[in-house]
This record gives sequence, C-alpha cells and structure tokens, in this order.
Amino acid sequence: MTTSSTVYASHYINGQWVKAQSPETLPVYDSSTEALMATVPAGTAAEAEAAVLAARSAFEAWSTLPVETRAAYLDKVAAGIKARSEELALAIAREVGMPLKMARAVQVGGPAWHWGNFAKVARNFEWEKKVGNSLVVREPIGVVGCITPWNFPLSQITLKIAPALVAGCTVVLKPSEIAPVNAMMLAQIIHEAGLPPGVFNLVNGLGPVVGEVLATHPEVDMLSFTGSTRAGKRVSELASQSVKRVALELGGKSASVILDDANLEAAVKGTVSACMLNSGQTCSAHTRMLVPASRYNEARALAQAAIAKFSIGPSLDESSKLGPLVSSAQRDRVLGFIRTGIEEGADVIAGGAEAPAMASGYFVQPTILGIKASDTLAQEEIFGPVLVVIAYQDEDEAVRIANSTIYGLGGAVWSGSDEHALKVARRLRTGQVDINGGPFNGNAPFGGYKQSGNGRENGVYGFEEFLEFKALQFKPSPA
Repeated sequence: MTTSSTVYASHYINGQWVKAQSPETLPVYDSSTEALMATVPAGTAAEAEAAVLAARSAFEAWSTLPVETRAAYLDKVAAGIKARSEELALAIAREVGMPLKMARAVQVGGPAWHWGNFAKVARNFEWEKKVGNSLVVREPIGVVGCITPWNFPLSQITLKIAPALVAGCTVVLKPSEIAPVNAMMLAQIIHEAGLPPGVFNLVNGLGPVVGEVLATHPEVDMLSFTGSTRAGKRVSELASQSVKRVALELGGKSASVILDDANLEAAVKGTVSACMLNSGQTCSAHTRMLVPASRYNEARALAQAAIAKFSIGPSLDESSKLGPLVSSAQRDRVLGFIRTGIEEGADVIAGGAEAPAMASGYFVQPTILGIKASDTLAQEEIFGPVLVVIAYQDEDEAVRIANSTIYGLGGAVWSGSDEHALKVARRLRTGQVDINGGPFNGNAPFGGYKQSGNGRENGVYGFEEFLEFKALQFKPSPA
C-alpha cells in the first residue's frame, strides 16, 4: 500500500474537470494510520453556483431523452464501478474505517447493484396513466442538489444521483469532506460513461459554503440530504425560502426488541452484529437491545460472548472484524458518550472508555452497557460501536421504550414466531423493522419517521422521490 497522498485539484463542472478557484484544501486521513491520504479542494460559493447553472442548462435536453437512453448510461456507470471495485473498496476502507472484506461487499458491491437496479426500475416504470378524462404523467422535478455523508459514502451518493439521473433530473453533488475520495473516483467513472455536460456535477467543500448554496439557490428544485438531524433541520430551514422539495435521511436510535419467546442466543447475536456494522457508524444500526427483565442476566452473558468475536484491527487487515472510527473527532465524541453512560450508573457488560492497545488509528473498544430507558444513552445517537441493553417488564412497555425517542429509522423484533413478531413490529413507529433477522432488501423503501427524516430511498420508492405529477385534462367525448 502506498503511503503517499493524492492531491485532487479540480471540481467536476459542466462535463469537465475545472481547476479549483481557491488554494484552500480539505485533508482526508486514513482512519487506521492517521496519515494524510488525500486532499480535495475547498469549493467556493461561486463554484457551487456555476455547477447549479450548468445543471440547469443541461436539464431540458437530458429530461427529454428516451428513458432507455438514460438507463443505458446508468448501466455504463455500474460497469465502471465494477471495473474499479477493488480501488474503490481500498479507498473507502481507508477513509471510513470499514474492514476491507466488508467494504468490498457493502460499500462497493451495493452501489454497483443499485446503479443497475435503478436502470431496471426506470425501464419498467409506468410513466403515464389515464384517470377519467385526465392523463396523469410523471416528470422529473428538475435540478437536484445532493449532500451526502461519510459513513456509507458511495452508497448514499448512489441512492440519490442514480435515481435522480434516470428520472431525468440533473444533479449537483457535494460529497462529505471527510470521505470524498470515492466520490472523485465515481466522477471519473461517470465522465468516462459519456454523460452530456452539466448532467452530473461535483463540487467538494464545506456545508456552510457549498451546501448552503445548494439549499438556497433558486435554480435548485430539490435538495436530497443525508446526515445528522441537526444539519437536516438547518438545510430544511434554508430550502424553505424557495419552497424546494426536501428529502431527508437523518439520525436513528433503532431498537431491537427481543420478545420473551425469542431464540435468545440468535437474537442477541443478531443484534450485536446489526449494531457493530461499520463500527456502529450506521444511521439505522440497532443500538438499543430491549430484553425481558427476567432474561437480562442470560442476555448479558450472551452479549459478552458475541462481542468477544469482534476483533479490532486496521481496516486493510483481512482478519479485522471491527475497524476504527472515521476521525479523531468522532472517536472522542463516542468515548464521551461511553463516559457519560458509566457516570450515570451503567452496567459495563463489555468494553469501556479506555482506548484499545493500537499503535495508531481512531479506535474505540466495542462496548455494551446495561442502562435505564431514561438514561442519556437511551436517547442520544452515539454513532459508534456502543450497544445499550434495556430491560422491560412486558410487551407494552417494550413498545413504549422502542417508540420513546425522537427517531424512527430502523429496528428489529425477535420472537419464536413471525406472526408474534409481526404483531409487535406493526406497533413500532419506525421506517424499517427486521423480523427475526430478515436481511436488508434493496428494493424495499428505506427512510424514517419523526426526526429520522422524510422521503424514501431504494427501488421504485427512491426513484419516485425525484418525479413530479402532472395532470392533463381532456374534454370528455360526447355521450
């Protein structure tokens, strides 16, 4: 592995690489070694506006292309991602900290599939429908500003720009400044796929500069944002001034509800795995495990056994099951939460706030804490490898606890029967619920209730986010 850093000096605007106007750069660090791995330019408001105007200029021609033509471009991008999959996986493993083996499958394999799947969705979509004397048509919303996070960077970019493009929208992307290298690679792939100038644009930069241009510019018709709930509120406020459509995928505090008749060993093991994916840096991670009070001690021992199998190590080490966090700031934030939990009287089941014995990297011990439903860690999104265990007395209390946060993104229910689990799952106010370990479905809608956001991603549901309705009324034929 090379130890030198890569210097990116340009943004991608109107079909070409445009040298950055500002000499300011943003550093990107290898999360396992803390070494500088790349720099990207800090974009200016003027560059963001140039990208928006390029997207506006390109919109009419792009939106009127045959659907098959747009879908074929997506297929080319999917092929380009597959061709560079190892390079992309290496970059994301270093930027984000997910172990390389998992990064190949999740961080790159998933996006490659979604690009191709959105092409299929568009080809099969019913674009027009007769309703009485009206023809109801679906049309692209226009220019879309996309602001994406660092935890699943290529995935979140894909779930916005792929459906937007094939719907007929043009796009300006501001990727995370913490993990932008994969986005630069994707821009190269998109350029090589030959999309017309202005259809896709990328400007690196900070949220208060580039992001706020996308949120406020009158030529941006829609803003799609994934990130913290705090930042989501800010972009919504800004976007409201021009009455843009806003799609938000925000924070989570998902509950894994283990019912009294569940296979406890399978449920605990599944919950620990769902929490620790990407070192807990997952908005829909199952970070609260709710167990019957009568089985708390049994669940505690099973959780200790499950977490012991998560070996910590550098992300490029094939034997690592748990990598570092993305940055020193994120590590320190997570450690602060662990200390708060312990100060509030948590039962330390595993881990703790002591740094693991690693020579470098932003590592945190995988930690499990037994707490009360009223404690800070039962409400706040930690975004690290921290699972809290909460005991409940009966099913009604379990549902109340599960629904007691401001969030509603994911969750799980475990029971001896799917029917029993389904009955409880229907009572949870959250966007997705895994029944007895049901796997993620890339065609099912993903998104949140309450302050976890609005709008949906994946499949036809994510595709329709980027479409408007138009009703064309005809004079009825004489009887």
